[in-house]
Amino acid sequence: MPTGDQRLQFSLNHVTAPGLPWRDLVDLAADLGCVGVEFRTDLPQPLFGQDPPEEVAAHCAAKDIRILALAEISHFNDIDDAKLGAVAQLARTARRAGAPAIILIPRVAGGPAPLDQICTALHRIGNVLADEGMRGLVEPIGFAESSLREAALARHAIRETHGPKRFGIIHDTFHHHLAGGGPLSSEMVEIVHVSGVAREADAAAISDADRGLVDGSDRLGTVDQLRALAARHSAAPISVEAFSPLVQTNTDPRAALERTLEFITTSLGQTALSPRRDGSPAPVGVPA
Repeated sequence: MPTGDQRLQFSLNHVTAPGLPWRDLVDLAADLGCVGVEFRTDLPQPLFGQDPPEEVAAHCAAKDIRILALAEISHFNDIDDAKLGAVAQLARTARRAGAPAIILIPRVAGGPAPLDQICTALHRIGNVLADEGMRGLVEPIGFAESSLREAALARHAIRETHGPKRFGIIHDTFHHHLAGGGPLSSEMVEIVHVSGVAREADAAAISDADRGLVDGSDRLGTVDQLRALAARHSAAPISVEAFSPLVQTNTDPRAALERTLEFITTSLGQTALSPRRDGSPAPVGVPA
């Protein structure tokens, strides 16, 4: 993340405003001064509303917005031929849309998986991604039943397989909190997912539905996590990923999003956000 008076790089994850058509999400991101968006395959509507990925790429380029990644391949470590086929298909769609990466989510059941299982899956997925000229971003999931909770294990598995040339990591402030917190590393982190939880409860008792926008009531320590990543020279875009129904059902989310981006910006001592409407170049986001 930038330091001093440089502008922070923000992104919108489509799950935060799932009712918006893809074009409206891109336009909102541009109006808010964001550098990118993330699109998902797990929303009620089809990816891109069944519009051609090339059309999405063209509109994003016109708005100076990057698609940071497409989500998601779930249960990526339960690897088989069908899973590899899904990886190839999503990677091809990402390439057509101009996105550099797809997101890989571990199985969230059964507890921790052995390292060799994670490595085997990443090795085979990495081969497919290499064929498609794509990269994979591994997102550790902090729930107790998750098979991959900690970024340190993800980094180890990446080093043991294709390395950072083919894989990166998503740091999620919610899941880092659920996994017990602890020391942070910016190594291999390419996107930071942020959300805020106001409810006072043990980590085991909070769920995706509690994940709202980040403000002064947040109990995840989101701003502290961002500050720690910045101190470790992270330049990863900060992507707002809120699952709370109260956020998702907001039919006009602009004002609420503007407040949360301003809160993060001010809390980190950065310059105020200024919506990017003059056609000036966006800062660099996730490396291609």
